[in-house]
This record gives sequence, C-alpha cells and structure tokens, in this order.
Amino acid sequence: MEVKGQLEDAMPHLLPCLLSLLSASSVVLGVPEVKIGSTTVIGKNIPSLQQEFFGGIPFAEPPVGPLRLKPPVFKDTYDQKILNVTQFGFPCVQQDLGLDQSSEDCLTLNIYRPAGISSHVSLPVFFWTYGGGFYLGTGEIDASALVARSMQRGTPIVYVSFNYRLGPLGWPQGKEAEEKGALNLGLKDELAALEWVHKHIGKFGGDPSKVTVGGSSAGAIMTAILFMHPSTERLVRAGIFQSGSAGSAQVHNASFRQDNWDKFVGSVPACANRSGTDNSFDCLRHANITDIVQGVNGARAKIIEFSPWDPVLDGALFPAAPSVMRKLGRFARIPFIAGTNLDEGPVFIDPTPNYTSDQIRANLVANLSTPLLETTEKQKFDDINNKMLELYPEDPALGSPFGTGNDTFGVSPGFKRIAAMTGDMGFTSQRRTWQQTMANNPFSGVKSYGYLWKTATVLDAPPFAGPRFGVRHGSDTEYLYNNSLVDTVTPGALEAGVTLVDYYLSFIDSLDPNDGKGVQRPKWSVYSKHEQMVMQMEAQNFTQIPDTFRKEQIDFINSLPDVFHH
Repeated sequence: MEVKGQLEDAMPHLLPCLLSLLSASSVVLGVPEVKIGSTTVIGKNIPSLQQEFFGGIPFAEPPVGPLRLKPPVFKDTYDQKILNVTQFGFPCVQQDLGLDQSSEDCLTLNIYRPAGISSHVSLPVFFWTYGGGFYLGTGEIDASALVARSMQRGTPIVYVSFNYRLGPLGWPQGKEAEEKGALNLGLKDELAALEWVHKHIGKFGGDPSKVTVGGSSAGAIMTAILFMHPSTERLVRAGIFQSGSAGSAQVHNASFRQDNWDKFVGSVPACANRSGTDNSFDCLRHANITDIVQGVNGARAKIIEFSPWDPVLDGALFPAAPSVMRKLGRFARIPFIAGTNLDEGPVFIDPTPNYTSDQIRANLVANLSTPLLETTEKQKFDDINNKMLELYPEDPALGSPFGTGNDTFGVSPGFKRIAAMTGDMGFTSQRRTWQQTMANNPFSGVKSYGYLWKTATVLDAPPFAGPRFGVRHGSDTEYLYNNSLVDTVTPGALEAGVTLVDYYLSFIDSLDPNDGKGVQRPKWSVYSKHEQMVMQMEAQNFTQIPDTFRKEQIDFINSLPDVFHH
C-alpha cells in the first residue's frame, strides 16, 4: 500500500481551508466560553494544537444517596454562573480505584474542538463510549491527536467522550434490580449523554444531526444494543463498532447472575445481612461510599467470571436477543463500520488450566447449558459441544493467536483452541451475522463496512504481556488514539494507524470512508449481499478479502443463536 503524508506532526499548523474557522482574538487572548442557559461554561486552550477542551461537564445529577441504583436524572442547568470545566471529571467507582481516583459523582462528558470556531460552524460529531468489560474504564481519553488529524485533512470534527456507571452500580443483576427498574443503568447513562449532546453540542460548534457514535468492546456492545431501536435514529446518524456487537456478551435475563449480585451485597459491610433477601436496595442507598467500594472489590475477589456485570434483558432498552430483534426487523437504519481484531479470544482465557478436550467441553457446558430461548429436543448440548470440538480441532496451528504455527507460548496447547472458539463465539460471528442481516434485508437500506484488524501492538505491554495474545482485543483502539502501545517496531504499523483514522474521519464526515483525503488508501467497498468483503487492515497490506474465514465454524455458531445466547 502506498502511503503519503501520514506521519506529519499533529499540528501546530492548520490547513488553509480551516483558517476561516479561526478567530485570532479567541485563540490568543481569551479562554473558550460557551453559554448553557444562564451558566457560562469555561474550558481551556490547547495552543500547540489550536484546539479547545471542555472536561467534566455534568450531563446527569450525581447518582448518589437516593439516586444510587436509579436511572440517570438528566441535567443541563447548573447552579453556578461560571462553570470551570478545564479538567476531566473523576472516573466512576470501579474495582482497584480508591476514592482519591474515582467518584460516584462521575456522570460527566468531555469535548475537544478546533480552536476559535465561529458561531455559524456546524461540524460532525464523534461520540465515544469506552470499553472495559462493564466494570472498568473511563472517558478520560486524550483525543487531541484524533481531532488534530481531522483538522489536518480538512474534515474537522467535534469529539465527545463521557463516563457511565460500572460494575454493580451500573449493571445491577438479579430479581430485585428487575423489579425496581434498575437494570442496564450504564446503558441509560449513555442515552442521557447522547440526549445532552443532541440538545447542546450545537453551542460547541457541533451538528446534532451529524453524530457518529463509536466504541470499543463493552462500549461497542452498549451502542449496538441501542442500534436495535429505530428511535436511536433521532440521536445518531452513524456508528463505528470496534470488537463488539449486541450479542457479543452472552444474552441472559436478570436472574442469571443473581449470585453475583448477592456476592456484592454480601461484601458491603453495612448490608451484608441483606444478601440473598431481594431487599438490599434501601440499605445500599444509605450505605456510605467506602462500604460500597469495599463491596465492589470484595465481589470481584469472589467472582470467577471474567465479566460479571453484563447488560441483561429488561423488556425495554434490551427487549430481546439480537437474533430475535433482527428477525423482527427491529433495528435502526443507520450506516455503520464494524470490525474485529485477528485474535479476540486470548485475553478472555485463563492461561493456567490444562485445556484438554474434556476441560473445554466442561467450559462449553457451563456456558451454554442454560439456553435463553427454546431449542428443539434434538439439539442436545453434548452433540453441539462435540461438534464444536470437531470444528476447532486439537491442533495448535489452527488456534488463536492465529498464524503462529505450533507455538503454544508456554501454556497448555488447548489454550489456542479455546481462545479461537471464544473469539469466534463472542465477536467475529456477531459482527458477521449483523452485517449479513443488513446486507440481505432488502428493506434495511443500511450501508455497512467491515474490517479485520491484523496489526499488533507492542508485545511487552501490561496487562497483556507476551506473544500469546497475538493481535489482541483492543489493538485497533490503541492505534485510533495514537496510544503509546502502538507497535513502532513493525514496518508500516504507524502508517496503518493513520490509515485507520483517515477511514474513520472520512466516514464521520461523509458517511463514506473513501473521501480521497489524507493518505492514499484502497477503496473500501460496502458490505453487500453479493460482495461480502471486509478490509484487511495489516501493516503494509491493506486489502479487501472475502468475509469467509472460518466460515464453517461461524456458520455453525450463527445457526444456533438460542444455544449460544445471541
């Protein structure tokens, strides 16, 4: 692939076409100000990049005390006449973060924009939802390089990130949470942030009718759930999904993880005696925050499950399994980009067990033996599990990380086998069936673009140190944000990151990744019924390939959405 100009410094200079957007007095003499109601919101300049930043703007009331474990209360009026928002707000309470580093008062958003834009400017908006397994993460992301690139290529954007509640505070599980309307609070936080953007982003130079939502992992899953609702079209015009679809986290009802909720309540000192009673909420709302934090950490220590606080069926925001919603034609008709990384599975696999066929079969039974929907009598779980073992044979050369031959990286040879299954079940299969559904539905009219990311990050970066992770889950996000984990050793890796960014920025600006601006790059075709192609994004090798890799395995998984909780 020929690449030109992708390593330019991320500004101190703007393209001539942007000079008309700048107000010299604002950039040089003043601080950025925006009026929201009777409050003047004051941000800060980033002079070296000719950008402005507004951080920690509340979009909902603090979810504390009586508002703990309740849906967000929208907020866009502020008591202060002057509201200084020059720093990121605290991340939401989460495991392993003390109260000096996190807070319950965390429902805030952040905005980057080109400096000094005039009042008549209305730029496309990129709204980002972070990942972290629904129990970790923060909207504290330095997006200045991304915005700088948008300015440099002549397609400037306004960027927004936000915080949503995590762990048991954001994703309560069990019967009591269902009865009290407390399910999927983190998803409701995202909707509240989107409503705030819809109402106020115009004051910051953004166009509320040109909002593209993006997200990685849990953030992509959350947003994909919103894409099952036609009403999302009011708030969003496009989406970018990195390693996450609505069915990526196995779909269950609220009672499935009742035990996780009980372990959380039992770890909150003030409320431990309410564990298992379906009468914990009142106590939890009165508990002090140090007890709540102790409960969050205590539950994590007791729960083996990798991601114990996933979204659950709630009859409203998450009304039914994605496979059911697609059959019903219940989805937003919004164009999107969706991609997965080459090796999605390894980060989710404990490397310590000896993964024999019997051990893998036991893992499958544990995960698949409580089907969400009815299955026929003939679909016995042992037959299905045997078929999975047949489709993913006991051959390290066929496992994940893919393309690494018989190297087992010092762990059980079966590690690569179960890692391949896990990546396909949760990510690749769901990305593929989503795009196929949109392409095959003559009434959808939805254009989508698929990709396979094959450019690794550095191999010694914690917490996923070592080559056994391959081109791991989350790799593409690091390239999107110019993260320090970008692999500068592999020839062409930095260029690959800029190419990814240019595709995205083109799509955010025009709903087409092929605007011809920025680096020269291959044309990325729409994923269609008769041309099911994805862009292989590999350093020095960007090219379209058929979306047929591991076809037999993924077709089998997608033929049984009820069994695989999709």
